[in-house]
Amino acid sequence: MEKELVIKPIAVIKNDFKEKFGIPRQSGRAPSLLSKIVFLPEYKNPDALRGIEEFSHLWLLFNFSKAHKEGWSATVRPPRLGGNTRVGVFASRSPFRPNPIGLSCVKLERIEKGSANDWVLIVSGADLLDGTPIFDIKPYLPFADSIPTAKGGYADEHVNDGVEVYCPEALLEKIPQEKRQGLIECLQNDPRPSYQEDPARVYGMRFGEFEIKFTVENDLLTVHSLEKA
Repeated sequence: MEKELVIKPIAVIKNDFKEKFGIPRQSGRAPSLLSKIVFLPEYKNPDALRGIEEFSHLWLLFNFSKAHKEGWSATVRPPRLGGNTRVGVFASRSPFRPNPIGLSCVKLERIEKGSANDWVLIVSGADLLDGTPIFDIKPYLPFADSIPTAKGGYADEHVNDGVEVYCPEALLEKIPQEKRQGLIECLQNDPRPSYQEDPARVYGMRFGEFEIKFTVENDLLTVHSLEKA
């Protein structure tokens, strides 16, 4: 058996997802949401990014840093299957795995230069919590990574899951304009666990510096309040 491999983060992601509730369940589900990839001091070398602007999308390998627990289970209960049906952990994208490593595809919007050699990547469509450690970044290759005939198993049945969103204009105006569409897309994905259907239940979701309260009834999500947390 080979010696254990020690993996160190190379960067962290910064965005408006301050807690797990409300994060899109897959990348690309909220394409207007922007995130910033900030490299750790050891990896702030512009040569490491040479040529990256030629690629439209990137793969991120990351640490499910808020999902660590002792041991692991061979089966998990995907939320989109109602929270009761079990499937094998390797037939899921559950964060609770023998090694808590995630894989996410994001769109590279642009590269920004900070101070000195401090370059950052601006990406869209990420499904990662603010502060998530990034282990590696690889270019997405359409000819190799896109398989038109691939099957998505039980996930194919939930591709179009979502709700209509009603947010009064007076509330939405509290959010910076450039972030409003991203928030709406996030809410359209219906952050609730699929087994919760009580129309009277009020949910709270953090988005940036705001706490959003909403209810859902008959596939209509209504925002009732939007205040600074």
